[in-house]
Amino acid sequence: MSAETSRIGQSAGATGDIVISIDAMGGDRGVADVVRGMGMSLEKNPRLRYIVHGDAEALKRAIEKDPRLAGRSEVRHAEGVVAMDDKPSKVLRSAQGTSMWSALAAVKAGESPVVISCGNTGALMALSMLALRKAPGVDRPAIAILWPSLSPAGYNVLLDAGADIRADADDLLKYAVMGASYARNALGLKRPRVGLLNVGTEEHKGRAELHEAAERIAEVAPSSDFEYIGYVEGTDMPSDRVDVIVTDGFTGNVALKTGEGTARMIQGLLKEAFAYSILSRIGALFALTSLKRLQKRIDPRRNNGGVFLGLNGTVIKSHGSADATGVSAAIKLAFTLADHGFTERLAARIAVGPHEPDRARKGLPS
Repeated sequence: MSAETSRIGQSAGATGDIVISIDAMGGDRGVADVVRGMGMSLEKNPRLRYIVHGDAEALKRAIEKDPRLAGRSEVRHAEGVVAMDDKPSKVLRSAQGTSMWSALAAVKAGESPVVISCGNTGALMALSMLALRKAPGVDRPAIAILWPSLSPAGYNVLLDAGADIRADADDLLKYAVMGASYARNALGLKRPRVGLLNVGTEEHKGRAELHEAAERIAEVAPSSDFEYIGYVEGTDMPSDRVDVIVTDGFTGNVALKTGEGTARMIQGLLKEAFAYSILSRIGALFALTSLKRLQKRIDPRRNNGGVFLGLNGTVIKSHGSADATGVSAAIKLAFTLADHGFTERLAARIAVGPHEPDRARKGLPS
């Protein structure tokens, strides 16, 4: 087992199959990469089963190439596809019959604990709220992503990464509680360190809602089993100082896209530098093992999957351009969360107010 595989929470001796509901349409690469990603994950984890939604003929052709995958997959035909440029308002009016809606319906019906889609983010969030509804006590769901970092877990959690550009103090408080629960279940952290993203670490800096949120998060932290470390800055996001970074969706999405672009730029510059001359190429050969390790750490495909938090079900948004490696990473994350009963644990956390620590301890622990 590689270091990368072991970082994202492993199940503690659990048994039984985990069924993942997958919207196989809507991504940039088509059905073939989704099915290859399913096969890659099944090869590593025989407890997986799939309900796959989309063009039945195309899916069956792709799945039948792998006999083992064929025996662990159920195909459900859906004529419609939610396009990347479809407006959420339009999708809401014509959701029935699409692969995205079919995948969500399987979770709503209790056939699967988690859905994965490579499709339109806005449409997926709108349909998820329609099909699964917001969890009690949540006004605005959030998208949580794993951010490569220097922490022992290998990742930090950032939320919100773009579900809603607005966030008041109450929203940021809920994000802190949900993010800490996600870090416990996805990364295996017993007491995550939570920081509030700001333009500086000084107490007087930032907007009024940040100051209010900081006070409320600090109040809730002891009863919610996380440590509040105060304000953090952008430079702390990949550091080992914090485990969960809380911010609004506008700031989080800008940070996410900036990080992805920077990672691609670094990969491109390294290739250019090592191809510059014969001596550079020779140097690259000597550094090949280290370069591959670095590429693996900063490769966005390997931490693919934004999790919608605050719904009555777990929804994972895979990157639209995800290849088989990216799809496999999203499936691994889905399995981990499902295996830990994440939806139920998170609901128990959200349902408990900041002044009800005893109820929290009587329920699910994470």
